[in-house]
Amino acid sequence: MAHEIKIPSVGESITSATLGTWHKAEGEYVRAGDVLLTIETDKISTELESDRDGFLHHLAAVGDELAIGAPVASIKEGEAPAGSAAPAPAQEAPKEEAAAAPAPGAAASESVDVKATPVARKIAEGEGIDLSSLSGTGAGGKITKADVLDAASDHSAAKQQASASASASAEPVTTSGSSLKKTTRKKMSPLRRKIATHLVNAQHEAAILTTFNEVDMTAIMDLRKRVQDDFVARHGVKLGFMSFFIKAVVDALQAVPAVNAQIEGDEIIENHFYDIGVAVGTDKGLMVPVIRDCEQKTFAGIEKGIVEYASKARDGKISLADLQGGVFTITNGGIYGSLLSTPILNPPQSGILGMHSIQQRPVALNGQVVIRPMMYLALSYDHRIVDGKEAVTFLVRVKDCLENPERLMLG
Repeated sequence: MAHEIKIPSVGESITSATLGTWHKAEGEYVRAGDVLLTIETDKISTELESDRDGFLHHLAAVGDELAIGAPVASIKEGEAPAGSAAPAPAQEAPKEEAAAAPAPGAAASESVDVKATPVARKIAEGEGIDLSSLSGTGAGGKITKADVLDAASDHSAAKQQASASASASAEPVTTSGSSLKKTTRKKMSPLRRKIATHLVNAQHEAAILTTFNEVDMTAIMDLRKRVQDDFVARHGVKLGFMSFFIKAVVDALQAVPAVNAQIEGDEIIENHFYDIGVAVGTDKGLMVPVIRDCEQKTFAGIEKGIVEYASKARDGKISLADLQGGVFTITNGGIYGSLLSTPILNPPQSGILGMHSIQQRPVALNGQVVIRPMMYLALSYDHRIVDGKEAVTFLVRVKDCLENPERLMLG
């Protein structure tokens, strides 16, 4: 008896997921607890495990977008092949192939031996592409939607080139050295679509204004140099810059509570907790995991939280709960070399602090021009709820805390 593996619900607002990776091959014998596949949503990646032993059958290909609750695989229960987990016996293969039979109206050149997903067959039929001429990149050499789209793109480019060549030969005057410009077209990932929508909505719904200042990083850099070895020995983690910024932001939020508030309908919601989001760039896009109760955490606790989230982001293990509930966000464009920027709010939050590159710059100090490690700070805020005076006061408070870091460490 075959048991279906379905796309699980991974959040109230999420209606679909994309099949990211197959970890087990078509026909492979799997055991309960084995990771079968990874699905990707507009927020997170999630691994699906087998809940029983049996032979795995793929019902979708990498890149397919599936509705929540849709079947993505099935497992046919049976005894494991002798020796160890192994691909299904050869005599079961014809049943698998039957599911991949050509759709009615497909080109005569498409043999029943051609492995392709239903979506790939449908696109190929519409584009007039012979599936037997393609090499599949899916499990077991199966032709996926991406394979057909790539072939369609190449076919279109070839037609354009042929058309351009024909036009060029018909013209009495030609330009030597001209070449056809090539482009690559690919579908936006759910995460990238969500990020795009989120950023556009933020600018449409809030009255975003940005104020700037700069901070002398000398004191923090000197303090870190003095205590770093002891800090690592005691806590097993390095003392970074971000924990100072988080503590400074908490201090400023406590001093200027208007920045720790948000608009909901025609009401203002004042937050009396300090869960700070830290923007993290990943290969799948921007994520903002939230470090909870920062007013209660030590510097070591904050640094450990940052390291844990960095590891989870790298391994695709960040959950939806990790990204929810922040009251303020810090983003560090300086790690990419940014000197100055105007960060966009992370709704429904009313403020976001942008960190930037540390540069040695000449500054006036006690009537003398000296060289100091300086960083520009940018505070973007929702002007509907935060006045200019409050925003400037907040940013000056952050600057003061960072230039006097001993006070932060002493609490």
